[in-house]
Amino acid sequence: MNRLRIGTCSWKYASWKGLVYTGNADLGEYARKYDTVEVDQWFWSLFPKGKIRLPDPADAAAYREAVPGNFRFTVNVPNSVTLTHAYSRERNVLGPANGSFLSAELFNSFLASVKPLHGLLGPLIFQFEYLNRKKMASQQTFEKAFAEFRKHLPPKFDYALEIRNGNYLNARFFGFLLEQEVIPVLLQGYWMPPVPEVHERFADSLGKFHSVVMRLHGPDRGAIEEETGGVWDRIVRPRDDELDRLAAVVNVFLERGASVYVNVNNHYEGSAPLTIERFRKRLGV
Repeated sequence: MNRLRIGTCSWKYASWKGLVYTGNADLGEYARKYDTVEVDQWFWSLFPKGKIRLPDPADAAAYREAVPGNFRFTVNVPNSVTLTHAYSRERNVLGPANGSFLSAELFNSFLASVKPLHGLLGPLIFQFEYLNRKKMASQQTFEKAFAEFRKHLPPKFDYALEIRNGNYLNARFFGFLLEQEVIPVLLQGYWMPPVPEVHERFADSLGKFHSVVMRLHGPDRGAIEEETGGVWDRIVRPRDDELDRLAAVVNVFLERGASVYVNVNNHYEGSAPLTIERFRKRLGV
């Protein structure tokens, strides 16, 4: 059965008071308004000198207790699994190679750390940064490495993959995801081709997936942060035409029987809750 879930990227914003919260940011109150949320706090897991920090199971348990049984968490897998190299402070200089890149052992440790959420997990998102040739020799090299990694993942979870190199978005890539039984993440922003354009080019391939994740991030994170001052309670950069086109794409997926997760970031228009209101009107939900 197809299902549409629309939620935000994280929920811990004091400036959503009056939009989502009556008081302080509270996941339980959030879950009365939305049926999904993207957890990105655990993505930031790789630290200098190779130190890795995985989630605290107590946090996962608290999140589980805060929401009803029909709620779903999409989770960004720790970047200690998805970074080829540690971040570097010097521009255009590679940091040290990440010895845990695509480590199934580390990933399974991560799964164990969020065990309280297992029954409420939506797609687990493998978010890869821009893979230039210094970080990854080719698309084929990446696919080979990910396929080997995929062999060792437990089958009971849904896995999704986000790539930030537009050159990878081709028929071969979507065929590879189908073969690996991995859900595509369609990213609106971060210098990637617009989602409606990607959908138009690869509609036949995308129509074969049972689920898809769409993340609305916008093109210029720094500029919108400066414009809002980190207060996310108003639309500062409306994207009306873009939302119209994105809604049309969502409807195509739903009509084909797919499940769709739409994860909205504050950086998209200035306020994720207000963007969701605008998007829902276009979808008639």
